[in-house]
Amino acid sequence: SLEKNISLASPTKVELTCKLDENTNLKNPQVTWKKGSETISHTSKTKNSWTIQVTISDRSQLGSYTCIVKDEKEISATFHLHVPKVEGREKPIITYEGDRAVMVCKTEHNSKAWTWYMTNGTELVAINKILHADKFQIKRPSANVNRLEILKLTKKDGGEYWCEASFDLGSSKTRFELRVLSITAPLKPFIAVVAEVAILVVTIVLYEVYSKKKGKGREKEFDQIEQL
Repeated sequence: SLEKNISLASPTKVELTCKLDENTNLKNPQVTWKKGSETISHTSKTKNSWTIQVTISDRSQLGSYTCIVKDEKEISATFHLHVPKVEGREKPIITYEGDRAVMVCKTEHNSKAWTWYMTNGTELVAINKILHADKFQIKRPSANVNRLEILKLTKKDGGEYWCEASFDLGSSKTRFELRVLSITAPLKPFIAVVAEVAILVVTIVLYEVYSKKKGKGREKEFDQIEQL
């Protein structure tokens, strides 16, 4: 099985072709085209290739188109037609209280509009930069790039954020995870090490004091024995 992804931002006509290698020896190949589970007919045919033309006018025409070649064995190839995906950041963004966080979204096609969301429980709430100008800044360096800056971070700002790009054929989203740590967080490992060292030092001092007392006690015993 072979698969190919095709991004489409606006209505268009697409030509999809399945072509066998010249060295492929199939005596009587039977070819079927399908969109999902629905069988469709091909529009042109040569000795080793089969082509369909698809008119994409709205999102309902997007999806998976598969050609299945049957002979002694079955070969298939699938074309996945979809709205352009939005690229973000897979790993969590980790920063500290009082700092700023930056999130950047990109697409391979120019987006008509961008929308940023933050999660409020289970719901997505659109970020309005006009109402929250002192907290959020949204910038668009180019038609296929968008940038969100969150200022003066607090613990409450941690959570999920979503970036959505809109196209003529629909929209797509990507997710960001923001973690806001307290300023003292980096000091915790150091404090733990200092505490361990302090405990070790106290233990050693107590042991030495105990050893000295025990030694003096033995000296007194020896003195009493000599006197006897």
